[in-house]
Amino acid sequence: MIPVVLPTYGRADVAFERGEGAYLWSSDGRRFLDFGAGVAVTNLGHCHPKLVETLQNQAAKLWHVSNHYTITGQEKVAAKLVANSFADTVFFCNSGAEANECAIKMARRYQFTRGQGQRNQIICASGAFHGRTLGTIAAGGQEKYLEGFEPRLPGFVHVPFGNMNAMRDALSEHTAAILVEPVQGESGVIPGDPDYLRRLRAAADEFGALLVFDEVQTGMGRTAKLFAYEHAGVTPDIMSLAKGLGGGFPVGACLATEKAAAGMGAGTHGSTFGGNPLAMAVTESVLDCMLEAGFMDKVAANAALLRQRLEALCARFPAVIEEVRGLGMMIGLKCKGSNIEMVTRLRNNGLLLIPAGDNVARLLPPLIIGEAEIAEALTILEKTFAEVTP
Repeated sequence: MIPVVLPTYGRADVAFERGEGAYLWSSDGRRFLDFGAGVAVTNLGHCHPKLVETLQNQAAKLWHVSNHYTITGQEKVAAKLVANSFADTVFFCNSGAEANECAIKMARRYQFTRGQGQRNQIICASGAFHGRTLGTIAAGGQEKYLEGFEPRLPGFVHVPFGNMNAMRDALSEHTAAILVEPVQGESGVIPGDPDYLRRLRAAADEFGALLVFDEVQTGMGRTAKLFAYEHAGVTPDIMSLAKGLGGGFPVGACLATEKAAAGMGAGTHGSTFGGNPLAMAVTESVLDCMLEAGFMDKVAANAALLRQRLEALCARFPAVIEEVRGLGMMIGLKCKGSNIEMVTRLRNNGLLLIPAGDNVARLLPPLIIGEAEIAEALTILEKTFAEVTP
């Protein structure tokens, strides 16, 4: 008999009922150090006092109105995102997949309004993950997500991530845009070389294409800068955001330059719930916290400390961990044995990580962790590594 909840997830046998900061408590009373953050979502930790207060206050005023009317919260949040990014304009939605759908539509619309309607192909990177809609699984191109959902949507070309020669070979008179993640998260926390990202910018300009960065996972401080593109000193034309943008409240956004968004007039796109008053109130509070003086400096310092201690620990267990990689507070441990078994053992010992491709266990802790939480995580990791050492 099928469960009442559609069984599309391989769930662990644990249910959480309370959270505070970097910790979660299960229904049976166990405490866990959460270095998964809801897959890079609760970037300010669980039940952040400012976010709780903001949500409670807004819930007593107004939850939802249609986008047929002006929503002042959208204007306030968009202004803050624009002031702190490359963008000139923002569309609000509910998830990362929706943000990427908007980005794809915008790129094609841009070429169409320039009289280049034949330029409708999006060049993507192999191993990418852009969401679970029919459009975004086609953009990701991974067979495990496409299987059983034929016919796959056309218009996407895939080349190896980091291979600039293959990218240039794929560019043509049919190319609308290049879409990449600055760090491939689901595929195993694989950072894009800054020079590669800069050369993508140059190639897009040369061929008249737009450059789209999927920062659904890397954005909102995850890489120790507000946005990952800042590390390379290069800006995209369009960028998708979600996950950490709402600190746990469902919200996504598609940011763009005026040039890239020029074709997106009234009626070209929309969302019933996107940018509603509840989402905007919480998102504004998230931004306010992250834009406080010294916040990102502290994240960068703690990220460096975590990486340093992880590398030292993993060097002691070469039979368990093959490689430490990542950027900022987005770190992957490439396991010698099963990453699923490793994540399970760590959970049993009180530390929550997230599995990824290439046999990687991901550390995606809340950005508010400090030395105490780092030390506790390393103690659990050391204990677990010792348990599985051959």
